Amino acid sequence: MNTPSIEPELLLDNQLCFKLYAASRAVIRGYRPLLEPLGLTYPQYLVMLVLWEWHARAPEQPTVKALGERLLLDSGTLTPLLKRLEQLGLVRRRRAAHDEREVHLALSEEGAALRGKVGPLRNELICASGLDLNEMAELRARLGELLGQLMGLPE
Repeated sequence: MNTPSIEPELLLDNQLCFKLYAASRAVIRGYRPLLEPLGLTYPQYLVMLVLWEWHARAPEQPTVKALGERLLLDSGTLTPLLKRLEQLGLVRRRRAAHDEREVHLALSEEGAALRGKVGPLRNELICASGLDLNEMAELRARLGELLGQLMGLPE
């Protein structure tokens, strides 16, 4: 019996998309035990990262729409995350007086204070990765380039 051969470009281990997918899942899995004591999921953590940035350097319009653009997420995904963060007392949402469809975001005092607890957790995960800071910066830059190129692709 003749076993069919498979082209190397069709092997799973040769797929960049699979390596990115698996690495992303591994990073999220690594964050889980670090974020659980803070009561945050990984997507909520990403929202908080942006809100901490905005707290230090407020954008012109700190809206759900702007947050979605920053995180590459739609409002249908963000709304439940933001509702939960508001229930946790970390975020405040309010509708704009001039347009009720526009929802502005701000950190509560508790949300702003949570930032101080996150730095050590991130450092713990970096150490666990085995990469040094230069390797991490290079990988982040290369992935940023890839993302930028892929974002320019037609849908």
